[in-house]
Amino acid sequence: MDKDFAPDLITLIDDQNVEHNFEILDTIENDKGLFYALYPVFDDAEQAIADEGEYYIMEVIEENGEEQLAEVDDDALLDELAEIFEERFEKLFSEE
Repeated sequence: MDKDFAPDLITLIDDQNVEHNFEILDTIENDKGLFYALYPVFDDAEQAIADEGEYYIMEVIEENGEEQLAEVDDDALLDELAEIFEERFEKLFSEE
């Protein structure tokens, strides 16, 4: 068993200063920027079971010299990124 495997985890703090943990599923870097596909990580098993299995696409932006994540506001770009991520996920899971 490969002991080097560990998920890439990130903690985000929302506007109410509440921490949310996510696993970075994949990244896309292109001429439009750097984007992450994030999946929520739950401490409570009941929350994990109740989750709808949705992931979030966030853009890495630089603000005041620091990298931050922001929602993708452009619906066309969001659709384009979702299509790329979905194709990658489908390929990954069909190979396993």
